[in-house]
Amino acid sequence: MLQQTSARASRQVPTLATNDDGPLAQGREFVWSDADFTRIKALIYKKAGISLHDGKHAMVYSRVSRRLRDTGHDTFKTYLDWLEQHDGPEWQEFINALTTNLTAFFREQHHFGVLDELLRKQNTRSWRIWCSAASTGEEPYSIAMTATEALGGSGSFHLVNSDIDTKVLATAARGVYKTEGVKGLSAERLQRFFMRGKGTNSGLMRVKPELQKNMEFMSVNLIQDLPFREPFDIVFCRNVMIYFDAATQRQVLERIHRVMKPGGMLFVGHAENFSDARSLFVLRGKTVYERI
Repeated sequence: MLQQTSARASRQVPTLATNDDGPLAQGREFVWSDADFTRIKALIYKKAGISLHDGKHAMVYSRVSRRLRDTGHDTFKTYLDWLEQHDGPEWQEFINALTTNLTAFFREQHHFGVLDELLRKQNTRSWRIWCSAASTGEEPYSIAMTATEALGGSGSFHLVNSDIDTKVLATAARGVYKTEGVKGLSAERLQRFFMRGKGTNSGLMRVKPELQKNMEFMSVNLIQDLPFREPFDIVFCRNVMIYFDAATQRQVLERIHRVMKPGGMLFVGHAENFSDARSLFVLRGKTVYERI
């Protein structure tokens, strides 16, 4: 049965926004200074491990200014002062504001071919899989579809899906997408794994409960102790580490290593390379590592 999204405000990891859809440098609604940026940079690093560079000024202004409007503050200083004085839900909103999630079904296709082959070799066992950057759900459901096809009725899997952004995680748990968002999927997969909306839901596709029954959604922060008691056979942590500095990368890799079985497989993003972590993982294919 599909688990409810955890109310905890901890978790993984995101992908940073790359565009500025707010006010331009001229005629900004709020006064914006280097000191404001430096302070926000320090806070998001402390809370989520995300390392912002100076080229993110416009993005940070755009995203955090929305929080000023929603909380009724007229300067970044008063908002940040208030934020640091309260240990409440606004911290999660602050993290959510500075993360976005670029994703698609079967993104980086070669990984799903490797996953399919891996599962078919031992298709009578039970697999534990963790998708550590679930975003709005396209990656988790791609994993679940691949696992269902590979294992058939012989084996089984349990897929844990996490993200630091609670809003996108809620979208992932719902499993409802616009028709154009699933257009890259085959007709066979659409028929097997999705229900087409009718009437007021026309133009929407919903993931079938049969696919969701093996899936769990929870909020997890990768720079904190991971809340898992049973180790995983497979971990997807793709396009996450690029937003951490080298020290944070190492710490996160060590945490992931601790929650994986020896010989477990780690799938990472196309721009990520962990050759400096040979004591933890060894490269076994294109951006696929084995836990040692």
